[in-house]
Amino acid sequence: MSETMYELFPAIEPYDSGYLSVDELHQIYWEQCGNPQGVPIVFIHGGPGAGSSPGSRRFFDPKFYRIIVFDQRGAGRSRPFGEMRQNTTPLLVEDMEKLRDLLGIDQWILFGGSWGTTLGLAYAETYPQRCLGLILRGIFLCRPSEIEWFLYGTRTIYPEVWQRFADYIPKEERHDLLKAYHARVLHPDPLISIPACKEYFRFEMSMAYLTFSEESIAKIMEDEIAAIGLAKTEAHYFSHDTFLEENQLIKNAFNLKSIPGIIVHGRYDIVCPIISAYELHQVWPEAEFIIVPTGGHAGFDPAIMRELLKATEKFKTILR
Repeated sequence: MSETMYELFPAIEPYDSGYLSVDELHQIYWEQCGNPQGVPIVFIHGGPGAGSSPGSRRFFDPKFYRIIVFDQRGAGRSRPFGEMRQNTTPLLVEDMEKLRDLLGIDQWILFGGSWGTTLGLAYAETYPQRCLGLILRGIFLCRPSEIEWFLYGTRTIYPEVWQRFADYIPKEERHDLLKAYHARVLHPDPLISIPACKEYFRFEMSMAYLTFSEESIAKIMEDEIAAIGLAKTEAHYFSHDTFLEENQLIKNAFNLKSIPGIIVHGRYDIVCPIISAYELHQVWPEAEFIIVPTGGHAGFDPAIMRELLKATEKFKTILR
């Protein structure tokens, strides 16, 4: 694949799929695509709660990779959708391990973006012996400073986007936007929860790409399932410090030293500022750190997408 030919691989369909009961409440959806005898690579979606999509399969050469895609608890096609009970980061880590065992995989590559890097790092630091490698895009370490930036600091870059987000909440509640949105997106009345979920989703998606247009946001907003899943799950997780100990992913990064890694981060990532990727690389210098000069946050941002495709191609040689 030449430098000018890094494009998504053609759309493919799963050759296998199903549901894994991870406890008495949750069943997670999973699927496999590509080469059944290939190198296993698992796509870890973002959010939390955004779910996967058919495009999730297309970052990987289907002739080389055994591609595993799954939806985390409460997200996408997993059941029950939008369920926040028994939904924590440690439980998601164990879900991944149960899925690996179900599929008879000894080791796999982890491929995740944004929240997918959070969960990928948490899994790799818990089960480093199960990881062939990590490809991580848009590092999110889920520290209070990062959540504070997302909810308030982004107004310095996207003032009009933030103002719309804040104005949805009554003035007397705007001092704590997370609490205010949490009360609404998790409200039992869908007439209250769904519009709030869409507003929250719009806020995040409006900052995800380097170039913003009302037309592109309108297209993204058609995915109501992603809007509901992301808003509910993020509000739930952020309200509980994402169920991680303080600075846990940095403190436990010593467990990553033997794992090949590629970190891809856009210089102009507003949702997850590059400082988090930089600080991760300081404690995991063995990983290759790629700064994308014209990159934003989203995995489908063209400049970011090209680097991710390069990374999946590069791992073909790393693993030989």
